[in-house]
Amino acid sequence: MNKLSSLFPAIDWLTDYDRSDLRGDLSAGLTVGVMLIPQAMAYAMLAGVEPIYGLYAALVPLFVYALLGTSRHLSVGPVTVDMLIVAAGIGIYAGPETSAIELAVLVAVMTGICEVLMGLFRFGFMVNFLSRPVIAGFMTAAPLIIASNQLGNLLGIQSPDSQYVHRHIMSTIRQAADIHPETCVIGVVGVVLLTVLQQWKPRWPAALIWVTVAVLATWGLELAADGVEIVGAIPAGLPPFQIPESLAEFDLERIRQLAPTALTLALVEFMYVMSLGQAFATEHEYDVEPNRELIAIGAANIFGSFFRAVPISGSFSRSAVNHRAGAHTPLSNVVAGSLVGITLLFLTGLFFFLPTPALAAIIIVACLGMIDVPELRYLLETRRIDGAIALLTFGATLGIGIQQGILIGVGASVVVVLWDLSQPHVVELGHVPGTQEFRDVSRHPEAESISDIRITRIDSRFSFANAKTLKEEILEDADHEGVRALIIDTTGVNDLDTTATQALQEIVDGLAERDVELSVAGAKGPLRDVLERSGLMGKIGEERFYMNAHMAVSDILERWNEPEEYEPAEQEQRHEQIDEARQRLAQEREKVDESREAITEERRQLKDELDAHEAEQERLAEQRAALQTQLDKARKQRAAVKRQQQTLEEQKEELAEEREKLDEQQEELAEEREHLEEQQEELQDEKQDVRDVRKRLKEEIAEHESERRRLREERRRLEQKRREAEDTSESDDTGG
Repeated sequence: MNKLSSLFPAIDWLTDYDRSDLRGDLSAGLTVGVMLIPQAMAYAMLAGVEPIYGLYAALVPLFVYALLGTSRHLSVGPVTVDMLIVAAGIGIYAGPETSAIELAVLVAVMTGICEVLMGLFRFGFMVNFLSRPVIAGFMTAAPLIIASNQLGNLLGIQSPDSQYVHRHIMSTIRQAADIHPETCVIGVVGVVLLTVLQQWKPRWPAALIWVTVAVLATWGLELAADGVEIVGAIPAGLPPFQIPESLAEFDLERIRQLAPTALTLALVEFMYVMSLGQAFATEHEYDVEPNRELIAIGAANIFGSFFRAVPISGSFSRSAVNHRAGAHTPLSNVVAGSLVGITLLFLTGLFFFLPTPALAAIIIVACLGMIDVPELRYLLETRRIDGAIALLTFGATLGIGIQQGILIGVGASVVVVLWDLSQPHVVELGHVPGTQEFRDVSRHPEAESISDIRITRIDSRFSFANAKTLKEEILEDADHEGVRALIIDTTGVNDLDTTATQALQEIVDGLAERDVELSVAGAKGPLRDVLERSGLMGKIGEERFYMNAHMAVSDILERWNEPEEYEPAEQEQRHEQIDEARQRLAQEREKVDESREAITEERRQLKDELDAHEAEQERLAEQRAALQTQLDKARKQRAAVKRQQQTLEEQKEELAEEREKLDEQQEELAEEREHLEEQQEELQDEKQDVRDVRKRLKEEIAEHESERRRLREERRRLEQKRREAEDTSESDDTGG
């Protein structure tokens, strides 16, 4: 069961599923499904494909994630940012020969493969490259790009095929005179209505309400005849199974072109899924496995692509609604997907008069809610370099491109990390009087330096990136006037690489040339392992490694016979305390000597008791072994009886099956007997009929015979008359 549940996490929550969970999942699934249908259609348009493919993406992937996902509250499906990345990635390659949906489906399967491979090889850590500043900058720029892409649909004008905001704004200004009034009214009313509903009644399905109003208004007022663009006929029925064309043909050139888009999408989707899943898991005290989530969302994309689905991910807005509506398990995704399936089978005709500006309004309002200016302000106020990375990502995403913006932000984050590594934080420690603590002298004025001893603490990783800088700073500390001993506090160092090991070797040699003792305080296990394998521990001396700076300083001063240099204000009081402790120890030693004999006697008695106890233990062990043997026999007998019972049960089942077969055969025989009796009756009737016919035939034959005899008699008379006539004629001739 454990192995099966590791493959299909749904087994874990299905085993504990109860009726109360079902009520919550049904309510949440229906609520999210009602919200998902119009959003999926709108987001598909954002990717440059027909609305029907958004509904396809809200069907099969939801079932797959429910089976494989570990988050119990995440709602998956099409999301705005994914569609924006897809649109940017496929826009330059879509054309008459290759449709946008073929490219979008290929991106979905490639993204899914990337995610599954990352999950199998445990590359979940890669999402860490999308730092908070990068996400903040991207998530602020992306809504502006998405909203600007919908200005054409919102106002009824031609929109340029571009991901740059300024081009859409300039195009809108140039076509201001061509704005379609009815389309503009529908779009503006939609934006206002959706915004008001979200603020006034956040629990209401605002998108569904607006879609209903827009469809009825377009149909009732015949706005399509006035030039308002509508969705039109949507194919009814479930999506067919179809392998993406470029994948089936294994078009390597096309796959190479879309690979950056797929990899970017995989990282962004994983960031979405994990940030949402971890938030819900923390609140409800369950675990979300990063690599398992990668496999789940990847499998959902792969299987979805075989049914013409665009890429999917976790949705912030729908997941929040799912949680508020009472979802307990991923079954809510199944309910939402089932509602989409019912819509595809029976309700697509209702969306014929859905106006395009209504969908554009849904997208724009969703985007406006994603802009997080307070997050940028927080980053700038908390750490300016993080704020600068966020602004750089924001500007690059708007000015250069979506994928390029993310890559520039990630690159900037990596550069900052490398810069931080190359500029290690090294401080001088001083002793806080009256304690055993050592603190940074630049931040704690009360901390005092100890004469002839320099204590240096490294507050960063010791690696190739900063090895040279650390070596120079440590040797500079040793060059201070009067320094006879240098203590390196390594409590902030977790590991060393080979470059750092070489630098530390040079530090040891440099200190030896300067006749300065080297001690190491607070070295952790992994650091000590590297030092031991490299031979540096032996060269420095194991006795020069201490638990903390206090122990190092105490040992050095004791070896120098200068203990008064450490805590001069309290040394005399400490000596008095030591003398008192010695007197107490002497008194206690006398008491110990007096009780030692008693303890020795008690020990003899205890030994005798122990011997007796051991003998008793041996006897008990023998009894336990005998009982264990009996128990094993009993278990074997029980197993044999159980097998016999199972055999009897199987025989009973076989007998019952045979009895059922016999009963069935008896019933069949009875039916055959009845059938034979009916056939016999029919035969009897037929025999009687034959007798009657035969009788009638005999009578008819008799009549025929009588008639034949009569005819013969008549013929005989006629023949006789003829002869008589001939005789008469002959006699007449003779007489004449």
